[in-house]
Amino acid sequence: MKRIVLFLATNLAVMLVLSIVLNVLGIGRFLTEQGINYGSLLAFSAVVGFTGSIFSLLISKPMAKWSTGAQVINGSEGSTQYWIVETVRKLSQQAGIGMPEVAIFEGAPNAFATGAFRNSALVAVSTGLLDTMNRDEVEAVIGHEIAHVANGDMVTLTLIQGVVNTFVVFLSRVIGYFVDKTIFRTERGVGPGFYVTVLVCEILFGVLASMIVAWYSRRREFRADAGSAELLGRPQPMIAALSRLGGLEAAPLPASMKSLGINSPSGLMALFSSHPPIEMRIEALKRGTA
Repeated sequence: MKRIVLFLATNLAVMLVLSIVLNVLGIGRFLTEQGINYGSLLAFSAVVGFTGSIFSLLISKPMAKWSTGAQVINGSEGSTQYWIVETVRKLSQQAGIGMPEVAIFEGAPNAFATGAFRNSALVAVSTGLLDTMNRDEVEAVIGHEIAHVANGDMVTLTLIQGVVNTFVVFLSRVIGYFVDKTIFRTERGVGPGFYVTVLVCEILFGVLASMIVAWYSRRREFRADAGSAELLGRPQPMIAALSRLGGLEAAPLPASMKSLGINSPSGLMALFSSHPPIEMRIEALKRGTA
């Protein structure tokens, strides 16, 4: 409940500040006596669309630590921690990226990687993952997360989210304006019909946008699986790790972190899932087409 309240409050504050700043700069004034100034509307939409996603990316590491309770380790805490840190160091060197921060969080089997930059990322594994998998499987999971970082998946997802957000904001206001003028016949400015239509369209287009982002997220999971197999020199450890995950209940990561994990619980709405079915991922690794 606390996380939901904080999420809603943060988004409300960001939207309020954005609206004030954009109106002060004149970017938000896209309605004229002649109709819509499409250039101004596009600029407004891009600022609104990209600001939230870029801001989320920039604060992803501290937010990940806070939301999961992940504790950063340096290897001096014990033999297991030392092995994890050295494994991350070895695989990150092979992948050609800077040494990420390494963390452990309490919970059922899962892992994630996040961070705005390839050379200053965060890789975290859960205690459940360490307790249920052998070292070859854990290494494969870490390789999967390192591959996400090396592929620049966090940045790419942010850019895709920003683009689809831009179109959501832009199209919602264009449709809202024409509905207000043709159906509600508002003669000067815009009336309630504009704001109601914009709200409805943003919800509908937002759902479609989520499907697009989820589709890309599913594709990048195959790439990360293949990246792990390449880093380890063979696909068997990743196949074994996925097989084990298929029989376990994954740790529930916060909504903002689900697409960054090694696995997420499957639901009825496959189009909105950030991860493809484990069976498909295993088959792709066996065929060498991941």
